[in-house]
Amino acid sequence: MRTAEIRRMTGESPAGTTRAEDLQALVLLAGRRKAVRTVLDWLGRRTGGTVALVAGDGTVIAASPGRPGPEAVAAVEDLHRRGVPSGVAGGSGARTVHVVALGHGPYLALDGRDSHRHGTLLADAARVLDLCWRLEESERARRRTELVEAHSREAVLHLLMNGSVAAAHRIAGAMGPRLPNPARVCVVECPERRRSAIAERLTRTAAGRAWIVKCPVRPHHLIAIVPSGLGGLEVEIAEQVPECRIGVSGEVTLGETPLGYEQAFHTLATARGAPDRRARFRRHTDPAPLLGPEGARWAQHVLQPCLSYEPARRAGPGAEELIGTLGSWLSFGTAASRHLKVHRNTLAARLRLIEGLLGLDLTTSLADQSAAWLALRLRTHRPAHHRNPLPGPQDPQGPQRSGDPDRPAGLPALLAAPAARTWARTQVDPLGDAAGTVRAWLRADARVPATADSLGLSLPGVRKRLIRAEELLGRSLLHAPSAKYELWLAMRSLGEL
Repeated sequence: MRTAEIRRMTGESPAGTTRAEDLQALVLLAGRRKAVRTVLDWLGRRTGGTVALVAGDGTVIAASPGRPGPEAVAAVEDLHRRGVPSGVAGGSGARTVHVVALGHGPYLALDGRDSHRHGTLLADAARVLDLCWRLEESERARRRTELVEAHSREAVLHLLMNGSVAAAHRIAGAMGPRLPNPARVCVVECPERRRSAIAERLTRTAAGRAWIVKCPVRPHHLIAIVPSGLGGLEVEIAEQVPECRIGVSGEVTLGETPLGYEQAFHTLATARGAPDRRARFRRHTDPAPLLGPEGARWAQHVLQPCLSYEPARRAGPGAEELIGTLGSWLSFGTAASRHLKVHRNTLAARLRLIEGLLGLDLTTSLADQSAAWLALRLRTHRPAHHRNPLPGPQDPQGPQRSGDPDRPAGLPALLAAPAARTWARTQVDPLGDAAGTVRAWLRADARVPATADSLGLSLPGVRKRLIRAEELLGRSLLHAPSAKYELWLAMRSLGEL
């Protein structure tokens, strides 16, 4: 680049500058990032005045340096009202305002001393700025479209996580490919800074066969819902994006998406150490089907106050929102506010309402959290003939029947059933020597400091033992969603808690 060009690019205006040299400078600036702002800054230095993009209604879109005076805004409004593409208006003292329209967009206004002398430069700059403005507007529109699509995809996932399969199908049908059913849920762990680029790449790799959603809770996770018959898709993902780790659930129906997500999340812990960076969920028995009709009756009994709740105010949360909030809280804890897209104070208020309705301590008591988790899981698996509301007070930990034939069995009676005890043994046996640490952790309501005090260990020592237990189980204990609810239920069933 010649010396004269460099001087102009830095704002100097030596005598003898030609129109061709100005045009060359404008073209070079137009290729830079944030070209509109860059060109305005250069024009401001080049002319010694204030240069601005002003909409026809007088709104100042961008300016350099500082804001234009009221005369410049008034001149733009006057030209726009009269439908005139350009003009010069007198300002205060020796100042003048030169205005040029950018095609069908805003106006370029120069407010400065003898601005009419720069008419040719302003006209040339207007043509360059028009192209830059259109390009940036197109980019903004593209980003808005992507944001809307991302929110829509997240809404579909949110509906699936809340069990609203029909509504999820309606939204998905308006957007693109149908939701696969049955399906597998994949949780893809990737660098946070590259998540958007990797999501686009996975979408191309899936070629319309899968739903790719950015996890609303964890900024380094992607969630993919893929057809169960496409077992090789996770292989393609692992090969295409080597920095990813992939946990894959077992086959689930769309109504079991929360279960699939939990399975995939747990399997991710195994995938991190796998040579091919991917792993499928090791099949284990879900407690819900084992508890049968009696379990479905108990779950309906426990959740009925939320299911039948009607808010006093129209803006208050309804039954579906309360059930969704309960599931999100049990899965994500305080991060549920990000999952639900609500303020943390709104989450706390809903949680207090749910605790009051159910008579449970969902913030500190692992026993009550586990009961609520099991009730939600059983509700997903409940038979059709057990979906009618059950009357009577709620007592999730209560005795069996108490002489009332319409009252479902309490949780202790359900966990004492032979099938439940067999399931419990399959959960606890893999722990081996780590069972004692996990038992102490569960007794301490899954609080590591209290566990360390009870065992006489340091905090790092307890965490190391719990990480070892995660490796034995192939499931997450220290990060939500956690297997702690199933382990608490299993040890309670075996009489170890």
